[in-house]
Amino acid sequence: MHTNTSSAIALLELQSLSLSDSHVYPAFLFGTLLYVVIMSCNLLVLTTIAWCKKLHQPMFILLFSLPISDMLGATAFFPQFVMSIVTRSRLISYPACITQAFLIHLYGTLNLLSLSAMAYDRYLAICFPLRYSTLMSSHILVKIIVVVWLSSFAILILLFALLVRFRVCRRNLVDLFCNNPSLLKLVCDDTRLNDYYGLIFIVIIQGGPALVMLFTYMQILRTCLVAQQSDSRRKAIQTCCSHLIIYLILQINTFITLISHRNESFPPNLRRAFGVSVLLFPPLFDPIIYGLSTRELKKGIKMFLRRHLICVRV
Repeated sequence: MHTNTSSAIALLELQSLSLSDSHVYPAFLFGTLLYVVIMSCNLLVLTTIAWCKKLHQPMFILLFSLPISDMLGATAFFPQFVMSIVTRSRLISYPACITQAFLIHLYGTLNLLSLSAMAYDRYLAICFPLRYSTLMSSHILVKIIVVVWLSSFAILILLFALLVRFRVCRRNLVDLFCNNPSLLKLVCDDTRLNDYYGLIFIVIIQGGPALVMLFTYMQILRTCLVAQQSDSRRKAIQTCCSHLIIYLILQINTFITLISHRNESFPPNLRRAFGVSVLLFPPLFDPIIYGLSTRELKKGIKMFLRRHLICVRV
């Protein structure tokens, strides 16, 4: 087994986009516009939470991590993707591919763990409203945020440390962007240890949040069903429904994408479509869904835009 961390092949080739000449510039403009919209919407949510003191609550402070990771994932994918469209080159250097893969996996991991932390926060707020300020103190909130970020980095550093110890012997990636499973397929050595850790990674990152979501939402549903006040019940269900939609979009797409790499009979084009959807739909829909469904955030965004649009006109 080779233990040299440098790749024997300097340039790798991503899967072809198969675009005709007439579709190159429309695809480039569409991809660029999509990236600008994603970054603008998520940046608007970030700045609104930071600017509006009324949003300095545990729920929105935990939400703060979501647009950060969404922008991270979009930036890891879209600039390289749209540039490869206009240059008609699907080549990428090995170090750049490793960097893109790490950032994309970090985006997915942070999103799933952040959504789990937000579900736990909603569980405490709805099921224990009188004790909420104690159970979700600023000290505990900081601990949760630190655990989410540090655990994400720790899990992924080990995952990629196991990958970069190999020297790749192939250059054609099977996906439209770099990721750990597609990079592992370029290795000709024994990768069983990586496969085992990959399964553990899926169980931790997919199974852990799934259990948290299942437990918290069962408790929230039980509390809402026995609640006497219809207004509080409706508000709780509205908040939780938007959160659940975002979680399911990411969880289902990510799970299918990761598992499809372990099933050779899975249609390659379908796997690529699910892979791109992981990087497209959550960063695009997260700020829209939260901005429209969360009353406090929606009000904060309106105030922020009104205040700054007036300043720009003056």
